[in-house]
Amino acid sequence: MKARVYVTFKPSVLDPQGQTIRAALNGLGHKGIEEVRQGKFFEITLQPGEDLDAIARDVLSNPVIENYRIEMLD
Repeated sequence: MKARVYVTFKPSVLDPQGQTIRAALNGLGHKGIEEVRQGKFFEITLQPGEDLDAIARDVLSNPVIENYRIEMLD
């Protein structure tokens, strides 16, 4: 089985890297970019029965400041 896990900051958490990217894009002439939120992406191959939700919650993300979303591919 394959899955993708997307981890991003919660909306209430400041994203300084996203702000830096937005500023750079604006500086390059892309004035229509209002906000950028950056995150992490994991593609995982796993055996049936693995608790991917627990892995995403306990290992791949910090639930205090981050949200995660799992997308199953197979």
